[in-house]
Amino acid sequence: MASAASSSNAVLLPIAAAAADAAATSTIGTVNTMDEVHYASTDFYIGLALAVSSSLFIGSSFIIKKKALLKLASGDTSQRASEGGYGYLREWMWWMGVITMGVGEACNFAAYAFAPASLVTPLGALSVIVTAILSSRMLNERLNLLGSIGCALCLLGSTVIVIHSPKEEEVGSMAELALKMKDAGFLIYVILVILATGFIVVYVAPRYGHTNILVYISVCSLIGSLSVLSVKGLGLAIKETLAGHQQFTNWLTYFWLASVAMCVSVQLIYLNKALDIFNTSMVTPIYYVFFTTFVILASSILYKEWSCLGASDVIGNFVGFLTTIIGIFQMQLFRDVNISLYQVQRLVSRPSANLANADFSSSSTNLVDDYCMRQSNGNRRMVYT
Repeated sequence: MASAASSSNAVLLPIAAAAADAAATSTIGTVNTMDEVHYASTDFYIGLALAVSSSLFIGSSFIIKKKALLKLASGDTSQRASEGGYGYLREWMWWMGVITMGVGEACNFAAYAFAPASLVTPLGALSVIVTAILSSRMLNERLNLLGSIGCALCLLGSTVIVIHSPKEEEVGSMAELALKMKDAGFLIYVILVILATGFIVVYVAPRYGHTNILVYISVCSLIGSLSVLSVKGLGLAIKETLAGHQQFTNWLTYFWLASVAMCVSVQLIYLNKALDIFNTSMVTPIYYVFFTTFVILASSILYKEWSCLGASDVIGNFVGFLTTIIGIFQMQLFRDVNISLYQVQRLVSRPSANLANADFSSSSTNLVDDYCMRQSNGNRRMVYT
């Protein structure tokens, strides 16, 4: 009996030890997985906070610089920027606006290192909201009813994007990024962007650049998508270096740095051309749509940001982006339409038979007439800048 018991114990002890080892391994694996999820979640919220802060700083910088320029305009007009002067360089408030914008761009740069580009880029619409609200308060510029509704739509769309955006990234190191850059999909995208941009610059732009608003905006958006990929790669290198893994000896870091410099330069050149020829109220929303679309496409190809999303989150991102687009267009295209909540209440309260005789002499209720009035009066005050 004793020998049988000892024999049984000899058999059971290794099994129990193996089971204990398996349980310990499973527990360690679970803890590691939880740590990774917590780390990814922390990075997401850091990136989100940086993206929102960037919009606040950039939106505020426009107001600060505008106040400095208005102050300068009340003095010697020959020193105004529109007259070719550089008097604003002596205004401390203008420099304060420049510093504020620099802080905003730095936050935006850092946000790409922590959060997916498909989250950071669409949130740039918040800077338009900040500018619109502050200009109505600090510059006495009118924000009409349609503009207010547009702001609300942008906030709604941005909230939906935050809820449904990817919470973690598939690329966490420069080594992983180097492997992703060899993917056929990414290489094909870069080749197509370069070929399309070259064709537009060489053939399309000289013929149609001054008549079609999409020409220069297409160049900015296509090259802009590559610039965001480069900024994100450079941010990843800096992030790894700060974590103790030196990346400034890695050639890929300098490749991304050179790519950022070239892409941003081309982007600024053609964006300035578009702004110089076409109305800002048209350039801003169209550029936002094209740029954000190409950035989301490029980041999904290289960084695989959408690979972990379900169908509901993909649809949610699309709906949020579409809502933000509608809000941006509404703020920009109808910002000079003279309409208020009081006028809407009058329209609603009037019987339909009397609408034809309604008197709105203090405003233009026909959008076409209003647009013609704005075209004939180039000096009319803008709602916000």
